[in-house]
Amino acid sequence: MSDDFVLDVTRIREQARQKMGEGAVTSTYGLDTARVVDVLNDVVATEVVCWLRYTRHAISAAGIDRAQVAAEFTEHAAEEMQHALRAAERISQLGGDPDFDPTTLRERSHTEYSTASDTDLKAMLEQNLLAERIVISSYQEIARWLGDRDPTTRRLIESILEEEEEHADDLLDLLGT
Repeated sequence: MSDDFVLDVTRIREQARQKMGEGAVTSTYGLDTARVVDVLNDVVATEVVCWLRYTRHAISAAGIDRAQVAAEFTEHAAEEMQHALRAAERISQLGGDPDFDPTTLRERSHTEYSTASDTDLKAMLEQNLLAERIVISSYQEIARWLGDRDPTTRRLIESILEEEEEHADDLLDLLGT
């Protein structure tokens, strides 16, 4: 087997001219775009549900450690919303429509929306840590599935995954375990 790399620029240019309307999706794209859009819309739903939970917890948290915990929840909520927007932008690049429909968010989300008593900061931290662990596992599986067939979406998922792992670490530190 030869390791010679030969790039047929003439062929690539011609294919690019023929399918201008397909935007970022070229003939070398390795996956079914509709399936990737579906998976990314589940990511959007997951991130929006996480944003909702973190926001609710940040606003309702009460108790002696409220300020520190609420500040962490607020920071995580903002990052979760950015994750949703980044996934939605990628959906658009792939020619799909981002799905922010509130009637289906809960069904499509990998995590659950849960709330604890306003004074039970430990339960709030545990609920969010559980959600982060679910997201970490599911996004790792998505990244493996994407592999080399869609490196742009894989890198997006991996960058979100990195922040989700930081969230889990932050929550674990706050729990003191």
